[in-house]
Parts: sequence; C-alpha cells; structure tokens
Amino acid sequence: APPPPSSSSSSGPRQLEECLAIFKSDAGPSALTNEEVLLLVEGKHIPAYKLESVLGDLERGVSVRRALISQKLGPPQEDDKMEGLPFSGYDYSPVQGACCENVVGYMPLPVGVAGPLLMDGEPFYVPMATTEGCLVASTNRGCRAVASSGGVQTAVNGDGMTRGPVVRMPSASEASSVKLWLDDGEGQSLSMIAEAFSSTSRFIRLKGVHSAVAGKHVFIRFKATTGDAMGMNMLSKGVEKALGVIQSRFPAMEIVSLSGNFCTDKKPAAINWVEGRGKSVVCEATVPVQVVQQVLKTSVDALVELNISKNLVGSAMAGSVGGFNAHAANIVTAIFIATGQDPAQNIASSNCITLLEHCGPQGKDLHISCTMPSIEIGTVGGGTVLAPQSACLKMLGVQGPNRDNPGENATKLARIVCATVLAGELSLLSALAAGHLVKSHMRHNRSQLNLVPISEAPHDKKEPSSPSADS
Repeated sequence: APPPPSSSSSSGPRQLEECLAIFKSDAGPSALTNEEVLLLVEGKHIPAYKLESVLGDLERGVSVRRALISQKLGPPQEDDKMEGLPFSGYDYSPVQGACCENVVGYMPLPVGVAGPLLMDGEPFYVPMATTEGCLVASTNRGCRAVASSGGVQTAVNGDGMTRGPVVRMPSASEASSVKLWLDDGEGQSLSMIAEAFSSTSRFIRLKGVHSAVAGKHVFIRFKATTGDAMGMNMLSKGVEKALGVIQSRFPAMEIVSLSGNFCTDKKPAAINWVEGRGKSVVCEATVPVQVVQQVLKTSVDALVELNISKNLVGSAMAGSVGGFNAHAANIVTAIFIATGQDPAQNIASSNCITLLEHCGPQGKDLHISCTMPSIEIGTVGGGTVLAPQSACLKMLGVQGPNRDNPGENATKLARIVCATVLAGELSLLSALAAGHLVKSHMRHNRSQLNLVPISEAPHDKKEPSSPSADS
C-alpha cells in the first residue's frame, strides 16, 4: 500500500467531517494523514485499540497511537516523553492478537551471554536479558568453574503443568462427596475425566487430579503434560471439558472460577514447592578444591559454612517457601526474558534449594546441587514467536516444537535454566565468602548517568543526596 500523505495541505489537517467522508469512501484511511486519523480516533470514529487492523498497517497504527498518548502526556511544546522508546523497524505481526495490546513501541534490553555452560557433556552459550550489572559476568565465572570441573549433570524428575479451578456445592457434605469421587481408588472417575480432558489437544495428557475441600468449595488441581508448550491455555481448555464430566455426575455443582488459585500461577505457594509444577529438575556438579581456590578465590570450608548459614538457616528464619538459594530468580528471569517466557512466572520457577557439601576421597572437594521443582517453561507459544526471543532459543538449540519427541525442547530448556542457576549460585556464594561482592558491584553495577552531582543538588536539604547501597 502507498504511504499515507504527510499532510493534506500547508494549512494542516482537513475538517473532521471531510476526514470521516474520506475514511468511509473507497480511498479509505490510506488517503488520510496520521493527524487526520488522530482526529477520527479522538472523535470516537476509530477505536484506539483497533488502529492496526483499521489502517491495515501495523507500524502506522503504532505511530498514530503514540501520537495520541503523547498528547495526553503533556503540551506539544514540551519534549516528547516517548522519544526514547523506539517503535519503527519492528515486526509487529506476531505481536498482534498474541503478545500485547495497545502497542506504542518495543523495549530494547541488553542481552549478554554466559558460557560455555558444560551441561551433560554438551556446551551451551546461555543468553541472559538483564539490566543488572555483574549478573552475566558472575554467572560466566560460575560456568568457567563448572566447565573446569567436568560440567553439570542434570535430571528431570517431574513434568506436569497444573490448573486448579474452584467449584461449589450446596453443602459441605456434598462437596466431600465430590472429593471422594475424584479420589476414587479404582480409577474409574479419573479415566472418565482423562478421556474428555485429552480430547482437546493431541499434545495434552492428564497425569492426575488432586482435590481439597473448604466448606462448600472443592478445589481441583489438574496436572498434565503439554508437549513443548508451557501449557496454561492448553490446560484451561482441557479443564473446561473435564468440569463438564464432573458436573454431569454432580448436577448441583456450580463452577465458581476456572482458576481458583489452587494451581498456583504467578503467586508464592507451598503446593508448587512440594508437589511441583511445570518441569521438576535437579542438577549437580563436583568442583575440585583447586578450582575453588584458583577460579572462585575462596575455600570449600567457607562455601559450605556460608550456604548453611545463609541459604538454609537464613531462609528458614525468614519463613521462606522455596527460597533456599542465593539468587536463583536473577538467572531464571534473565533467561525467561531472553527466550520469550512469561516473566511473571519466575515466582514459582525460581523455587530452588541449593545444597553444598564436602566430597572426594579426602573430603576436600565441593559437591553442589540445585533442586528446582517448578520451572514453568515452553519453547512454543507466547513470546517465543518473536524474532529476538526465537533467536535466543535457537542459540540453545531448542527453538519451536520437537517434531520427533514432543516436549523434549521444553524439558531441555528447563535443564539449561537449572544448570545456569547452579553456575550463578556457585559464583555469588564464592564472592560472598571471599568478601568480593561489594567491590564487583562498585565496578560493574554503578551507573552514573542518572545521579545528580553534589554541586547541583538542592540546597534546602540538610544532607546531600547519595545513591543507595544497592545501586
């Protein structure tokens, strides 16, 4: 399609009535300038959220919407507050109807690489999207230490995404009857539910149903494998079918919500820590004493003692659930953003317990393990379809579905996450044990760009402003 005219005349946009007539004519919106389209949006003739489809040009729709929002952020004579947010030259086609609405641009983030991460005998270069200085450098050091020690070994001991609807019965006793039927020891109820559940997709397979009663309410946690998808949408369709089967058996049952927070999704929950959700992964490595001393600049004794005091006792004193680690969420979130995962799912995905102990013939070497029971991850769907995120998945050899063994790509990505967490844990704990943490952050994580010099600070304050210790 030809580009829209930059302006209709030197006098500015045409009148609203004329613009509306052109818009409704065969010429359509391509005969209008962006300013004139904006008039139609402000006049409620074009919904702002439909700009891309109405104009038939994704980037132009984003541009007009930016102009609309810019007007609302301040008078025209002021600087454009969105000037630093880019929008042009981006492929918005996979975003439409899948990843984001009311788009006004895209967010460039620096992507670093840690590696080679030697995992199960195979080297990986792990992309990490982050704005936290030191994170990639520290993880990279952990990868170097692990590679010098023979690498990380991983194992997946659980696989199943969950959805937990809540239903209500007329009485608590009837709610208990539903639970007893779901818990049927002979498995007849499960087979009936599974048949309906699995009919919604060729990739989904119901693994089990767990229920709990609270008064008249029954919370039902469905668990299923979902191929290479993270699987929440797939699971929701299966649950709807399954609830229909249960309702045919108990007609008085009322479906309160497809999600009753018994899943549990994007919220801290002990059930994910104990029962698992998504991929349950454990990884381990044995680090010789020479590597601990020469690469990590500390001692095995100091690391073992620190891990007990900080990750075990300290987290217990804080009443932590799944937080028995140094900074698993740092690595999980950086990989999630780089590979198109849902960043909000770092909450359960970062559940991790890090264990360190002496090992070797003389007990001088270090054994480290990370156990992560609830990594919610996929290699198809969601943000994985976007070009930059897809490229990061390709770097790891897990982009898209695995045609030969559905689910293998997502499982491999979960193992990479867990192994990278181990490298990050090893490096940070070593920095803490050696007293290097503050020095490294002062060198790599101390931006001066947005700090006000003392000489320019307001003079009515009693104390000069200073950056926080965490900056």
